[in-house]
Amino acid sequence: MKDADRIDRIVGHWARERPELDTSGFAVAGRLLVLGKVFERRVQEALQPLGLSLWEFDVLATLRRQGAPYQLTPTELTRASMLTPGAVTHRLDRLEERGLVRRESDPDDRRGVRVVLQKRGLSLIDRAIELRFDEANEAVASLPARDRRTLVGLLRVLLLELEPDPTESEAREA
Repeated sequence: MKDADRIDRIVGHWARERPELDTSGFAVAGRLLVLGKVFERRVQEALQPLGLSLWEFDVLATLRRQGAPYQLTPTELTRASMLTPGAVTHRLDRLEERGLVRRESDPDDRRGVRVVLQKRGLSLIDRAIELRFDEANEAVASLPARDRRTLVGLLRVLLLELEPDPTESEAREA
C-alpha cells in the first residue's frame, strides 16, 4: 500500500498473525493516540518561544477563558484541569513565582482563595492562544473545510460516548 501509515502496518501484521481479530477499532483509536502525541509535541514547540510549557498554558488559558476578572478558586482549577489538589498547588506556586498569577482572599469565603490572572499572565496567554490556534489550523491544513466539519462531528460522537463527564474537562481545553 503506497500511502500506508504505521497503523496500517501494525494492522497488517495482526491480519497476518491473528486474522480472526477485528482491527477496525484499533485502526481508529491507534491513529487518534498517535495523533494526540503529535499534536501535543507541536503545541509544545509552538509555545516554546514564549517560554511557556503546556501545563502552564492549560492553567493560564483556563483562567483567561473565564472572562474578566480572570479568576477561579483552586478547587475550580483542580476540577477544570483534572489534576490533584497538590499538583495544582505546586503549579500555582510556580506560576505565582513568575508573576503570571496571584492568590488573593475570596470575598465570598473568609477561608477561601481565588487565583487571579495577572496583567503579565494575561499578555502572555493572549500571545500563546494566537500561537496555539495558528498551530492547530496549520496541523489540519491538509483537510478541506468540509472534511474538518465531518471529522469534528465524528470525534464529538466518540468523545460524548467515551468521556465520563464532559463538563468537568471542558474548561481545560483551549
